[in-house]
Amino acid sequence: MPVAIITGASKGLGRALAAALAGRGWDLVVDARSAGPLEEAARELRAAGQGAGWAARVVALPGDVADAGHRAVLVAAAGELGGLDLLVNNASALGAEPLVRLADHPLDGLRTALEVNVVAPLGLIQQALPLLLMSSYLLSYEEFAAHTQRTFHDSGDDNGEAYDSHPYTKNARNAGLSVSPPYVGTGGAILNISSDAAVEAYPTWGGYGAAKAALDQQSAVLAAEEPGLRVWWVDPGDMRTDLYAAAVPDDDASGRPLPGTVVPALLRLLDGAAPSGRYTAASVAATTGEVSVR
Repeated sequence: MPVAIITGASKGLGRALAAALAGRGWDLVVDARSAGPLEEAARELRAAGQGAGWAARVVALPGDVADAGHRAVLVAAAGELGGLDLLVNNASALGAEPLVRLADHPLDGLRTALEVNVVAPLGLIQQALPLLLMSSYLLSYEEFAAHTQRTFHDSGDDNGEAYDSHPYTKNARNAGLSVSPPYVGTGGAILNISSDAAVEAYPTWGGYGAAKAALDQQSAVLAAEEPGLRVWWVDPGDMRTDLYAAAVPDDDASGRPLPGTVVPALLRLLDGAAPSGRYTAASVAATTGEVSVR
């Protein structure tokens, strides 16, 4: 079965996406800073897999993505499950809670936002890259280019019982090493969760927005450097999350959509093997034909 690492998966969008993948039979490595909520989420994810008729394996590893040792443990766990097909960098830090104007923004908080939102995703990508390059879950760019009229669609919840995401290697943890089989897969996918604050000048969102803008540019360069992978950086839009409540505690978020409403758009990118690029969940959800990069 395909394997995904999802950071920040104890709640919000990370948890909702993990539940959807578990329901499709994916094996998951999930993390969050707090052990209790993460283990609760892991039980829900296993139940989601079982409810859909899959024996989804879920490895829950509490820790901080800013810790290189923790990132190594996440990648090793994916290797134990058979490899890695999708890496979701969802964990985020605001840098100030509540948000403040740049004139008052604590510099240590900005360093934390950059560490969690930019440095940690790159560190995890660097460690996961050999496994991702061995994945055969998605079509290659060459095959995609030969089908330029292809439209992106939801293929449903059936991944097929005979699916094997790593048919040419028995030990995907050795991917890229000299002892590995001489097989180069079509490549996996990286999903970096961005924000509209990366491209819009919202007062008080400057520190967080600067970190997400850096993540966007980092993602764009990675996509150019690694054409064998799909790299998607996605603005999920407004959501009712604990992160938003911490950012703007006096705002009434009751009318904001729940994170689960964003998940179908993310699955559409995955199902359609969408080309690398920046997307908004709203534009993906509203498109009936081919998904356009923004």
